[in-house]
Amino acid sequence: MPLQFTTFLETKKMFVFWIVLASIIVTVIALNFIPSEKKVQTRISEIYAVHDAQFLRSMSNLLGPPLVAGNEVKELVNGDEIFPPMLKAIRGAEKTITFETYIYWSGKIGREFADALAERAKAGVKVHVMVDWVGAAKMDQELLDLMKDSGVEIRKYHPLHWYNISRMNNRTHRKLLVVDGKIGFTGGVGIADNWLGNAQDPDHWRDTHFSLEGPAVAQMQAAFMDNWIKTSGEVLHGEEYFPKLEPAGEHYAQVFKSSSSEGSESVRLMYLLSIASARKTIYIANAYFVPDDLSVETLVAALKRGVKIKVLMPGTHTDSEPVRRASRARWGELIEAGAEMYEYQPTMFHCKVMIIDDVWVSVGSTNFDSRSFRLNDEANLNIYDHAFAQRQIDTFEEDLKQSRKFTHAEWEQRPWTEKLLEHTFALLRSQM
Repeated sequence: MPLQFTTFLETKKMFVFWIVLASIIVTVIALNFIPSEKKVQTRISEIYAVHDAQFLRSMSNLLGPPLVAGNEVKELVNGDEIFPPMLKAIRGAEKTITFETYIYWSGKIGREFADALAERAKAGVKVHVMVDWVGAAKMDQELLDLMKDSGVEIRKYHPLHWYNISRMNNRTHRKLLVVDGKIGFTGGVGIADNWLGNAQDPDHWRDTHFSLEGPAVAQMQAAFMDNWIKTSGEVLHGEEYFPKLEPAGEHYAQVFKSSSSEGSESVRLMYLLSIASARKTIYIANAYFVPDDLSVETLVAALKRGVKIKVLMPGTHTDSEPVRRASRARWGELIEAGAEMYEYQPTMFHCKVMIIDDVWVSVGSTNFDSRSFRLNDEANLNIYDHAFAQRQIDTFEEDLKQSRKFTHAEWEQRPWTEKLLEHTFALLRSQM
């Protein structure tokens, strides 16, 4: 066979090989963006209100763990209030620390947490840390080595390998810290210097975190164990992790989780059911507000039955301008129906809080977008208590004083170039 013809055949085979390989890779990646399970497609029936006992029964059974009495939840506003009690709890740990977070970057606060966790591990405390492979990309190896060398067990969630490329789009966005199985923390904060301070300038973000004591801490611990088992194959249990918990306060509370790998839409269902059960007010403070069609429909239906809705989001100081643009493209029906839309002005606004009818509050890691609803692993803390809800409303109203309200006329009259940009990004909202 002539050499030239042989070379041609080999080239053709290589070409076919690369085409097939590329097709396989594209197909696998595409699977990350196609939901494998059906999701809630029709509006939730508005058959009871948040104040009805049936609402609590539904939330307790549909979301998994029930609401339990005897909890004490405290809000921690901005880094100056958030980090000291978290670090105090870590430094006072006697038996166990379980810690899961999306963002863990190097810097002052990253070093402080690493030092505290390492010190406790050296002292014999069982310390388990899970960080997301993507969210911890800015974490120096030095911090990882410091903790590992001190005895901290560290796992990275879904690191990229050829055999798990089909789940690369599934990240853990949960923010959970549990110490001795007795005190827990959750909310919007990550471990990075952006969260230091008191939101005093654009370099220091506005955020809220929450401490939890009481029986619901066991539910938070269980949420951590969910991903620890998936990642390590190890079951952590016993009195060190799940001690007997006495009542610590008067709040009804629950901690529930949501995960795409389980085909679960728990967090989206919670939002939809809560909105459908609202009769007076809905306050949504969220860093990434890009509602899907059904969420918009549910919010508009609430407005039409007389519910007052206020939504607070980041303004020009944002870590994701595409999300802000995609969000604005979704405002039309909401503003027309009477929703009040605000953008926070001083700095990046990273809170994730929803308050319904002065009694029902949901906080945690969840953004009001399709990524949190369908793709990420999330965990939220729900609280049913009038006094607690009122405190969150007071904080919300204080934030509104530093925010800009958008009228329907302003939204309609924005330049066509902005409209085009916003609708272009809105096409990608399933990944935001």
